[in-house]
Amino acid sequence: MKLVLRVVILSAIAVTAAAQQHPGRLPDPHRQKALELEQQGDIAGAQAAWTEVSEANPRSPEPYAHLALLKAHQEHYKDAIPLYRKALSLDPNKPAVRLNLGLALFKAGLLKEAVVEFKILKKQLRPDSFETQRVDILLGMSYYGLAQYGNAVPHLKAAAQRDQQNPTLLLSLAHSCLWSKQMQCVMDAYHQILALNAESAEADMLAGEALDEMKDNEGSTKMFRAAVAANPKEPNVHFGLGYLLWTQKQYPEALQQFQAELDNDPKHAQSLVYLGDCYLQLNNPAEARPRLEKGLALDPSIWLASLDLGIIDSDAGRNDEALRELKQAAKLNSQDVNVHWRLARLLRTMGRKQEAQAEFDAAKKLNKAADQDLYQKIANGAKRNPAAAAGPPTQ
Repeated sequence: MKLVLRVVILSAIAVTAAAQQHPGRLPDPHRQKALELEQQGDIAGAQAAWTEVSEANPRSPEPYAHLALLKAHQEHYKDAIPLYRKALSLDPNKPAVRLNLGLALFKAGLLKEAVVEFKILKKQLRPDSFETQRVDILLGMSYYGLAQYGNAVPHLKAAAQRDQQNPTLLLSLAHSCLWSKQMQCVMDAYHQILALNAESAEADMLAGEALDEMKDNEGSTKMFRAAVAANPKEPNVHFGLGYLLWTQKQYPEALQQFQAELDNDPKHAQSLVYLGDCYLQLNNPAEARPRLEKGLALDPSIWLASLDLGIIDSDAGRNDEALRELKQAAKLNSQDVNVHWRLARLLRTMGRKQEAQAEFDAAKKLNKAADQDLYQKIANGAKRNPAAAAGPPTQ
């Protein structure tokens, strides 16, 4: 992803500089001096020379564009932005300058403003031009940085269609598709990546996540197994497979995958917590506890760790500790039925019947909501396919 953007940025700056050095007018000695100093890499001298040109020609956009470019070369992007804007205010019909303004905004982290400039620029370019390809990448990555993945997809898809041999671009597209829940788009990008690199662990993981979202447990697990085989050192690859196995209650094998992730990254908090939960599910609280505590210390927001520690302390009769931990779990995840049910049982054991009843009621309400949601999904499926809802034909 960084490589794609670096090529786009460097080529854009080169085109801009070349375009600005051929204004189509008689040579101006002050301008020539400024250009020579710029080409020699004398930034301070070039800045002084372009300032002189600007003072002599206050209505010319060129000095401001070059002064901005010099600031950008020094990575002073926020200082470059007002200079680019000044150049465009004097002559809005400068696509190369607008591209560099968008790049400066992008590099300065002002992604919303960058999107505005890139959208204006795209309207000024021919749809089949090389510049449009670069602008689509930059628009896509701007939306990506804003976590507006649905908006990123069409731009990254258009760029990927023009450059089908770019796995980095395809991976960015696949991530955007996944996070905007466009699962078929993920699978399409996956197959394109696979054609370029049959051993792409990251692509296998993306396909696995998409299939998991599509409720294809078998397909998802298969993809994560392929990812592990392709690159067992890929970050999160063992955790992803372990999590899928955990959801399928295959705790012994899930335990092995979480441990493998920790062998790669000893501070992987989620793997520590889920490893601890596997030990708890296998009735080994002594092995579970230290892993849960370590995972919680690394990331206090993982509610499962608090729940499991509450269960361990409750079973051991350490009610005060269990109550504190279960209340923390409820605070972190108020929508989990098991948290409320465990709290209710503990409070009843402690003689706090009114509080226990409130927790039982909360658990009952969540169960009822889940049942209604399932019923609605079944009803919606019946509307789409009445024959299937009616069941197989009788003989």
